[in-house]
Amino acid sequence: MCVYSANLLLHLTKNQVMSSKNPSLLSTLKPGTKILFANVPADGHFNPLTGLAAHLKSIGCDVRWYTSTRYQAKIERLGIPFYPLQKALDLGAGDPSSIFPERDEIKSQVGKLNFDIVNVFIKRGPEYYEDLLDIYLTFSFDLLVADLTFTGLPFVTDLMKIPAIAVGIVPITKSSRDLPPAGLGMTPSTGLFGRMKQAFLRWAAVNVLFAKSNKIMQQVLGEHGITTNADSVFDLAVEKSDLVMQTGSPSFEYSRSDLDPKYRFVGPLLPYSSRKKGTRWTSEKLSRYNKVVLVTQGTVEGDVNKIIAPTLTAFQHTDVLVIATTGGSGTDDLRRRFSADNFIIEDFIPFEEVMPFTNVYVTNGGMGGVMLGFQHGLPMVVAGVHEGKNEINARIGYFGYGINLKTETPQPAQIRHAVNEILRTPLYKRNVERLKRELASYNPAQLCEQYIAELLPGCTSVQATEEAPIFEPVY
Repeated sequence: MCVYSANLLLHLTKNQVMSSKNPSLLSTLKPGTKILFANVPADGHFNPLTGLAAHLKSIGCDVRWYTSTRYQAKIERLGIPFYPLQKALDLGAGDPSSIFPERDEIKSQVGKLNFDIVNVFIKRGPEYYEDLLDIYLTFSFDLLVADLTFTGLPFVTDLMKIPAIAVGIVPITKSSRDLPPAGLGMTPSTGLFGRMKQAFLRWAAVNVLFAKSNKIMQQVLGEHGITTNADSVFDLAVEKSDLVMQTGSPSFEYSRSDLDPKYRFVGPLLPYSSRKKGTRWTSEKLSRYNKVVLVTQGTVEGDVNKIIAPTLTAFQHTDVLVIATTGGSGTDDLRRRFSADNFIIEDFIPFEEVMPFTNVYVTNGGMGGVMLGFQHGLPMVVAGVHEGKNEINARIGYFGYGINLKTETPQPAQIRHAVNEILRTPLYKRNVERLKRELASYNPAQLCEQYIAELLPGCTSVQATEEAPIFEPVY
């Protein structure tokens, strides 16, 4: 069930594998190298970049950040200068319904997706460009590092002639002749009929489902003299960036014979954390239960009735300890509704402190939480469809790292059955442990520094020596 993607493993070049373990192979960035970070205003696009930004700052780079005021406080706590969206619409500053009230009038999901592609991504590109030109007047950055969906990328590389790196903060979305179109949460087929179906769906996605948004993308870019062969806005950043630093590793990706050589796997890119060593979270209940389930919906999803409440219902008054982290949504109400002794319900518990005690992780499938789960060898029950989670969760099920419930609103019986299936089937745990070992072979911060140094030879100092320390950011 868990089959390594052979061609993707081959993509791990000798230099990449060796440099993750041998600091003598690393080129280092000169202090003062000017690097601008940017991201689409969404937590999942911002958080994974913070660990890398903090590392580059720690080695002496002049790191600054352009994004929504929503993230200003976090960026400034890192000691990084902040540039707000000025001419660009700040989508992180308010509720989406208040920014785009007309979206609620669209009935079809495809219509809403086209609307989002145009208004969240495509139309923002020229606005980002105007802001970036203004920033460059006072901060002549050597490199732009941005999440893969940041549509200012082609303007930087094609018009400003500045190198840019895209960071893959979700599984690879670039179209492939071997796979169904990204976004549908479909797993690949290898049979003749399945491959024919995938080819038809790829054609339909480009020419029918998303024809309108693809046409607008071509028009907007053409108005600025930018040409592209990309079939979609999500292929655009790969085409226009100089490099794609992809979070994760090959064993969390489908096999594809046409993987773009720009991709470099860098291991799990996780948010920076300033937590100090000291008193760690614990509970006396941990000593009373042999089976522990951790459940969360992340910090964005506020409806606790989607996953947390059904999980608590599924295991109420059982021999399974359920630890629920709410992200601050409905914690007191959940405690009133679910007062059984086998529950712990908190706003927040550091995952690195609770995951070592956990047997099964129930989540909606946010990339950051999933990567943390993998690092702790946790098999998962996943239930999430929107915001690209269907692609993450499809891979979890396909590779046998857990069970994908393929829904946004799982029932208690579904969750209970899936958790019990994982607890009694050692294969899931073995699969995740193998992935855990693969992820542990990467030093994300070091690899990213290496690839940036290779891209900016004029900003590179002498190679490190065997004795040079390997910087490990504290996530």
